[in-house]
This record gives sequence, structure tokens and C-alpha cells, in this order.
Amino acid sequence: MVNQANAPRPAPEAEEIYRRWLSFLDDEFTRHQGPERRSEIVREQLYQLYLGRPHGGKLNLTLTSELPLNVLSLSLDPENMTLEAEHFEEADHAELDKRKPLLWFWQMFDRSPIGLNHWLGLRFRCMLGRHLFAHMGSGVRIFHGVELAFGYRLWIGDGVVIRQRALLHDRGGITIGRNAIIGSYARIYSHTHDPEDSDKVTLVPTEIGAGARIGSHSIVQAGSKIAERAIVGEFPATRN
Repeated sequence: MVNQANAPRPAPEAEEIYRRWLSFLDDEFTRHQGPERRSEIVREQLYQLYLGRPHGGKLNLTLTSELPLNVLSLSLDPENMTLEAEHFEEADHAELDKRKPLLWFWQMFDRSPIGLNHWLGLRFRCMLGRHLFAHMGSGVRIFHGVELAFGYRLWIGDGVVIRQRALLHDRGGITIGRNAIIGSYARIYSHTHDPEDSDKVTLVPTEIGAGARIGSHSIVQAGSKIAERAIVGEFPATRN
């Protein structure tokens, strides 16, 4: 592991721009809680990230040659998108609606070229997580491609590390204790399906204890209570 004090970082000018952008977004999402205004903010950001220009102007909806561009342009607006979580019967729409633009921003940032910027991505996800999650601790590191369900039923303690492509399916609630590590491609669930009726769902909170380690590609079933410092799955042997 790279010593964080000596970790690679962007050039000073780029770092200053990145920090200004994150600070601007953090302030905007703090001041604006309503879904409509948040959707406008996210739409404007995604327009510039994907199309390289501000949002504005009318789309030409008559030319079939421009249909793909129209589809892309309209899809950058969270209000035009539907998320799987919106179909869940137990969804608290008062909580979900104000987070939907941020969930779409989370996904689309990681799918954009700059989502692979490691230094920026770690800080972007932590900034957004403070507005998405029930609790976001300090010193958290969330890597590229982590997937969420609601976000508002996710509690993350200080110093948690969540590696790339992990799934945190927080329908029933997930708590991750301080300094726990979630390995890449791990799957953590908080709901079950009836074996006789797959549409019948039972919500069961899942807890990952402080300092626990969930190995890469491991599956944590709904209702699990992983003890402090417990190890699930396999980790590479530590070199002396």
C-alpha cells in the first residue's frame, strides 16, 4: 500500500481546481435539498463533463440523425431517468427523491473518463456520500464503481475502505463499522427473496463490525452480523 503522505497527487494547479469544484458541489448540495434544484445542478455538471458545454438551447427533435445525441442529452437530466430503487415498494420517496439526482451523479461520474482519476474520485465520492448516506465517517475511502441501492440506509464509520466494484445493497439497512475493509467486487445484502415468490422481499439489516475485513468477491447475506475484526473470505498473505 502506498504511504498516504507520499501518495501520487495531481499537479498543484489541477489540485486547486479539483478542490474548488468539490467545495462548490458540497456547498450547492448543502444549500439545496429539493429534488428539482438538485436535478438542475447535476444536469449542468453532467452536460459539461460529457458534452463539454453548459446546458442550454433547444434540441432538434425532428432529425433522425440527431436522435442519439438527443437521447444522451436528455439522459444527463436526472428527472428523465428511472432508477431500480424507485420500483422498490419499501422506498421512502421523501428520502429517495432528494437523493435520486445524487445517485445518478454518483453513477455517471464513475462512468465518465474523469471517474478513473483516482485522487479526484476518492474525494468526490466522500463529498457526495455526506449528502447520500445516513452517516459518513471521516477518513473514508470509496473506490471506483461502487454500487448502491438507496444510500439513505447506509451507515459508514470512520476509516472505512470500500474497494472497487463492491455492491452495498442497502434496502434493509447496512452498517459498516470503523476501519472495516470491503474488498473489490464484494456483495453485501440487506434483503432476501421468498424462494416460492421472488417478488416477496424481506428486509433484514446487515452489520459489518469495526475492523472487519470482507474479502474480494465475498457475499454477505442479509441479516449477517459480522463480528469486530472478523475476516470473511480470503486475503493475500501478509509479507514480512
